Amino acid sequence: MTHVVAEPCFNCKYTDCVVVCPVECFYEGEAILFINPEECIDCEACVPECPVAAIFHADNLPAEWAAYKDLNAEMASQCPGITEKKTSMAETDGTCTAPKR
Repeated sequence: MTHVVAEPCFNCKYTDCVVVCPVECFYEGEAILFINPEECIDCEACVPECPVAAIFHADNLPAEWAAYKDLNAEMASQCPGITEKKTSMAETDGTCTAPKR
């Protein structure tokens, strides 16, 4: 199975998770990150690194965010890969509304 980036990442886009990914399966959209399910090895290294708890195992994805599973798969193939930490949207424009853990 794979991991999925869900709603809490929207307009936050913290990139702490991409730095620990051993297979570089993260992709950067305009307002959210995506995980390519074909590349994710289910290592869970990214999960504790996400400051807004936006990454879930596909089997444990909250029902209200179920659409993010297909969205990650679709958008990962359309967005550029990301492997380095960047300044988050929360730090640059304050649009992030998700609470940090």
